[in-house]
Amino acid sequence: MIELSRNVTISDAEMDITAVRAQGAGGQHVNKNSTAIHLRFDISASSLPDFYKQRLLAARHHLITADGVVIIKAQEYRSQEMNREAALKRLENLIRELTVVEKTRRATRPTLAAKKRRLEGKLRKSITKSLRGKVR
Repeated sequence: MIELSRNVTISDAEMDITAVRAQGAGGQHVNKNSTAIHLRFDISASSLPDFYKQRLLAARHHLITADGVVIIKAQEYRSQEMNREAALKRLENLIRELTVVEKTRRATRPTLAAKKRRLEGKLRKSITKSLRGKVR
């Protein structure tokens, strides 16, 4: 179960988790056991609030298909349980990242002291540069 906030959780029943064989070079343990995890999460069929669904479906992300299904493959660990935890953590991070509400930017003006400092700096720089000329 993934807990996104106090009110929003995703139960394990909403995710389709299957174990598959990991890709990559062979060796002991790799080609014999299904240690990689495929996690599929259907956004529109989930119990997420509408705000979350709209934000996730509108996002253009490589893990989300056109049908609105999140597909995550975790195979970085040798153990199936660690790969399962990694896949769940990636799903949680994806949902948190795409549903964050950014603060609206309010235009501000520089203070009078900041304007004076800027002009004084420009004046100092121009004096320094004028002294670099040829000596007459």
